[in-house]
Amino acid sequence: MERIIMDWQRIRSDFPILDQQVNGHPLVYLDSAASSQKPRAVIDSLVRFYERDNANVHRALHELSNRATDAFESVRGKVARFIGAASEDEIIFTRGTTEGINLVANSWACANLKPGDVILTSSMEHHSGLVPWQLAAQRTGATLRHIPVLDDGTLDMDAFEKLLTPEVRLLSIVHISNSLGTINPVREMVARAKKTGAVTLVDAAQSTGHVPLNIADIGCDFLVFSGHKICAPTGIGVLYGRYSLLESMPPWHGGGEMILQVRLEASTYKPPPARFEAGTPDIAGVIGLGAAIDYLQAVGLENIEKHGLELASRALTRLDEIPGIRILGPKSGPRGSLVAFHAEWAHPHDLVEFANSHGIAMRGGHHCTQPLMKRFQVPGTTRASFYLYNTPEEIDRLAEVLAAARKFFA
Repeated sequence: MERIIMDWQRIRSDFPILDQQVNGHPLVYLDSAASSQKPRAVIDSLVRFYERDNANVHRALHELSNRATDAFESVRGKVARFIGAASEDEIIFTRGTTEGINLVANSWACANLKPGDVILTSSMEHHSGLVPWQLAAQRTGATLRHIPVLDDGTLDMDAFEKLLTPEVRLLSIVHISNSLGTINPVREMVARAKKTGAVTLVDAAQSTGHVPLNIADIGCDFLVFSGHKICAPTGIGVLYGRYSLLESMPPWHGGGEMILQVRLEASTYKPPPARFEAGTPDIAGVIGLGAAIDYLQAVGLENIEKHGLELASRALTRLDEIPGIRILGPKSGPRGSLVAFHAEWAHPHDLVEFANSHGIAMRGGHHCTQPLMKRFQVPGTTRASFYLYNTPEEIDRLAEVLAAARKFFA
C-alpha cells in the first residue's frame, strides 16, 4: 500500500488565527487539549448560517426556520456516523463533555442508584469526571471508588479487577488523560464491566477527533465529548447514549421542545433525544460541529492520530534532553498528543508566562486533575498539547525556549 504523505503545512494554513505574531514571535499554539483552533471551513459555516439562515429550529413553518432545522438535524446523523452510533436518536446535543456527564449523573444515576451501589471511576479523571459522581453519590447514598494510577501514569489494572465487584452499577472512565496522555484500554474495561452488569460511560473529550472512534467497538453505554476540542465552536458537545437506556431516563432540564403535552398540573415528554434538549439549542454551534466533522474526515482520523503521536514522541525526546524536567505519563508506546511535565527550576505558571513571552501558548496548573497532581506530588505541570495544525519545527522551537527558560530561572 502506498504511503500517504500529508502536507501538514498546508493544513496549518486553513487556520487563520495561527497567522499572527505574539510578543514579536510567530505564534506556536500548544494548548489544543484545552481548546482547539478553528479552520476557515468552520468559521465560514457560522457566517453563512447567521447571514442566510438564522432562525429558531423546529415548530415554525417559515423558510428560514425550515432551512435552520434541516441543517441542525442533519448534523445529528453526521455525528452518529462519525462515532459509529447505531442511530441518530442516540445523539444528544449538550454544551460539552461536562454537561454530558452531569446529564447522566442527574438523570440515569439519580433514578437508578441506591445505598450499597458503587460508582467506579479512576483517580486520573478530569474534575468533570469526578465531581458529578460525588454529587450523585451524595444524593443516592451510593459509594464512590477509584482505580489507582501507577508511577508510569497507567491505571492499576490489577486493582481494577479487584474493585469491579457485583456492587458496581456504573463504570465511568476517561479514554485519554488530559494530564498524562495515557490511553486507557477502554474497550477491555467496558467489556469486563459489562460482565458484572455495570453501565459504562467513556469520557472521550481528548480522543474524539484525534483518533478513530467507534461506539460499536468500544461497547460503552454512554460516551461524551466536546466540540471545542475538535475544531468546532465552544458551547457545543455530544452525549451518546444507548437508546434503551435513554428511553428509560427521566428528563434533566424542563422547558420547550422536550414536551408532548403540558398541563398546569403535570406534563408528558417526548422520546429521546428531544427529551434531553429543552429550550433553544446552540444552533450555530451544532452547524459548526458538522463542518468540523467534515473537515476532520477529509484529513482522515488515521492521519491525525499518526501525526499527533509523532509530535508527542518528538516532544518526549526533546524535553528529555533538558535537565531538571520530569515528564509525567507514559514515556513510550501509544499515547495522546500531549506532553505534561514538571520543571524543578520553575513553577508551571512562571514557565507558561516565559513561553508566552516567546510566542508559545501552553497551559500550566493542575489541569482540573487536582487528585492526580497530589498523587505525583507536584503543585501542577506545564502541558504542551498538539493537533493537526502543529509541526515538528514547533516542537523544536518549544525545546529551544524551555532550554532558555532553564538558564533564565536557574
